[in-house]
Amino acid sequence: MKLSILDQSPISSGNSAQDALQASMQLAREGEKLGYTRYWIAEHHNFSGLSCSAPEVMLSYIGANTKKIRLGAGAVLLPHYKPYRVAETYNMLATLFPDRIDLGIGRAPGGSAEVSIALSDNYLENVRKVPESIQQLLHFLRNDFPTDDMFSKIQAAPVPEISPVPWILGTSQKSADLASKYGTAYAFGHFMSEKLGPEIVASYQKTFQSNPSLQTAKTIVAVSVICAETTERAEELALSGILWRKQNASGEGNGVPSIEEAHQCFSIEEREQLLTEAKRKMIIGNPQEVMKELYRLQETYKADEIMIVTITHSYEARLKSYELVANQVFST
Repeated sequence: MKLSILDQSPISSGNSAQDALQASMQLAREGEKLGYTRYWIAEHHNFSGLSCSAPEVMLSYIGANTKKIRLGAGAVLLPHYKPYRVAETYNMLATLFPDRIDLGIGRAPGGSAEVSIALSDNYLENVRKVPESIQQLLHFLRNDFPTDDMFSKIQAAPVPEISPVPWILGTSQKSADLASKYGTAYAFGHFMSEKLGPEIVASYQKTFQSNPSLQTAKTIVAVSVICAETTERAEELALSGILWRKQNASGEGNGVPSIEEAHQCFSIEEREQLLTEAKRKMIIGNPQEVMKELYRLQETYKADEIMIVTITHSYEARLKSYELVANQVFST
């Protein structure tokens, strides 16, 4: 099984955005040592408790502090940007860090309506144009515009020897259809979706249109995981993220709360109920339990790779979770 890391760069209560970003860099370095295939960092804007608004900046920093782990955005929110600028930026990264750069493409706003206006003026119109924007971005990356196209005489310089690998990210049939139509790899956000994920991914795999850049369909499934030495400890750690998501949903969120804060907010009965609900989408448990569920998920989706997102109040506990999973999976 191939495992990778999706980092939302969460800010824990009592810590700063700088602390969170430094913890992200340390996570990438440790992930490389543990054998994870790739490290992606998410893009969010003015989002309570998340620190990364510019993945390309963090990727250059992390690339300079790692040697071989693949690096990427999960994802660049394309409606906010011109395809040419995105291609330039990721070609620059691919020039600095050869054969290591992934370019995840998404269409979510990544923040509030006000943020969308501040970033791109007409977000909804840009969302409507996403299929055309993806096509244009791929032409810039592959340097293969038709000769009669107005952009055929320009390049997204610097042009690297090995281009960034494009991935379309999503949780819907629309994203799967775009990935199959344009012949890109596809990453499905199981941790974000209430929809029929396996069916969506299967449709992508079935209808994928091969091209010189990618001959066969390639899929990642991203899942939320909390792993600890014991099931009980993993459940304790998970409560922080559960409370944080509930707070954000009600507009009261800030940094990721501590376990103690979660205990103060939830009764024993509420904790049990929330954990039961969380386990419908999350994997929470000891290393053996987590490995079993990861293999089950991989088989269900027929996925090439599993990408893990872990949010805990303690950065040390987060690192330990990734370590326990890697040691269990890679030694079996």
